[in-house]
Amino acid sequence: MAKKPVRFHLNGSEKAVFVEDGQNLLDMLRRGIGDLTPKYGCGQGTCGTCTVLIDGEPHLSCLTLAETVEGRQLTTTAGLASGNRLHALQAAFMEGFAAQCGYCTPGMLMAAKALLDRNPNPSRQEVVEAISGNICRCTGYEPIINAILEAAKSGDARHYG
Repeated sequence: MAKKPVRFHLNGSEKAVFVEDGQNLLDMLRRGIGDLTPKYGCGQGTCGTCTVLIDGEPHLSCLTLAETVEGRQLTTTAGLASGNRLHALQAAFMEGFAAQCGYCTPGMLMAAKALLDRNPNPSRQEVVEAISGNICRCTGYEPIINAILEAAKSGDARHYG
């Protein structure tokens, strides 16, 4: 199979990789670059655990062709913290016990970040809608919703908390 070069920014750093025709973004991030924060869940776009931000918008990396990120800005959970300083969403998830097994957490965090970047003061219903594409089997969703609302209340959710 032919490989093609793809250049993009990942969590603020410029990257250039070769991708195979038809390779999905999740595979490129995990195997090609070594960013293991987007998780493989269903491989069909129904669980949300592989969610990443592309130019600030949530995308399912298992369904996104790697070549389509040429020249774009990607953010994964690895790009949320600033050094040892957690992002307000990460801190709220930790403090509110919103991550039990942790498997859905990267996708939830990315969906929540996209929401709070465009709406820093969402209603509970808006939070529910924003994470509706993400499946969690551990928390019952309430701790996750509450953590997102707490991060929004901090006034620091668009920045590092």
